[in-house]
Parts: sequence; structure tokens; C-alpha cells
Amino acid sequence: DFGGGAEIEVSEAVVEVREGVGVVGKEDCLGKSANKHNRIYMGAEPLGDKLRIDLEAKRLNLREDSKTVAKNLRDEYDWDLEEARKIWAFGPEGTGPNCLVDATKAVQYLNEVKDHISTSFQELTMDGGVLCEEPLRGVRFNLSDVTLQADAVHRGAGQVMPPAKRSMRAAEYSAEPILYEPLYLVDIQCPEDVLGGIYSVMNKRRGQVID
Repeated sequence: DFGGGAEIEVSEAVVEVREGVGVVGKEDCLGKSANKHNRIYMGAEPLGDKLRIDLEAKRLNLREDSKTVAKNLRDEYDWDLEEARKIWAFGPEGTGPNCLVDATKAVQYLNEVKDHISTSFQELTMDGGVLCEEPLRGVRFNLSDVTLQADAVHRGAGQVMPPAKRSMRAAEYSAEPILYEPLYLVDIQCPEDVLGGIYSVMNKRRGQVID
């Protein structure tokens, strides 16, 4: 007699998915600011299963200094040391299973827009990708080149963040975006005479018996 006989309405289960990329992007993608003075080129590729899983499990300590993190990435995950030292951010929320890498060379005024591009990365990985606006998982964005207006007035957040997001979305699209489905791990104990029914239900739900 739960709730004094009140009716209970049961809705469909809400299943969260994550977006990722399947291959290294075919090309670097361009995002231009509204004033056409700033251009941002971005590429995308999979982060790698081992690093993605360890970031989600918090096994990699990102609070250490950047040199120590870079050394760990080189030793444990086969990263190039120079690339590892130029990681700008992990996201979302600074610790997620995505990263933004500065792959540029000799770009003027880049430090002035670093925070704007990093903030765009954090927002994109949280707000969602190109498929269904779900959070990103296991994506590495490579900032390959940036062209900035010499006048500081024309390279503020309003002129840098929108093209940064657009270039990241385009980069994800060029790297064959994919969806990650959640897995539910369950331990089923039952009498032997009902095993057939359980296997039947599992097969209908695309379930896999692992032991």
C-alpha cells in the first residue's frame, strides 16, 4: 500500500550516451571569426583506449606539474614528449577523457587567446558533439594553426570562442564521429531449469554472457 494507493507513473529509462571519433581526421578544419580577421585550424583523433579508461578511472594524476604529466604520458601511453608538454587542457571539468593539444609553431599572440580556446574546448566537451549533442569521450583535438588580428580589440573572447568551437565540431565530423553506448554489468543467479529463459532475454537485449 505504497503512498496510500497513489498511482505510480513509470517512464522510459533515460540512457546517456557519449560521442567520440573513430579515426584520425581527414584534414584540419577551419573556423573563422565574424570579423574574418581570426582563423583557427583544428584536427581531431581518438585519444586511445588505455588513456581514456585511465582518465575516467582517475588513475592519471593531472594535478602534478606539467613535466611529470608529460613524462607519464610518454612512458605509459607512448605519447611524443614534445606533444605531451603542449597539452593545454583535459576536459570536461579539467579531468575528463578528452584533451586539447597545441600543435602550432611560431604563432603570434597565441598566449593571449589560449584561455579563450581552452574555455571553448571545456564547453564543447560538456555540451556535446555533432551527432546528438552528448558529452564527448576519448577525443584529442590538435590545434594546428592560428591566424590572429594584430589589433587586440579584434581578438577578444567574442571573436575567438565561436570559431574555436566551430573548428572543433568540424574536426570531430571529419574524424568519423561515433556513439558509445552504456553497459550495464549484472550478476544473475538462478536455478538451472530457467537458464534458457534468461539466455533468451539476454539475446533480445543484445546482452553478452561473459562468464
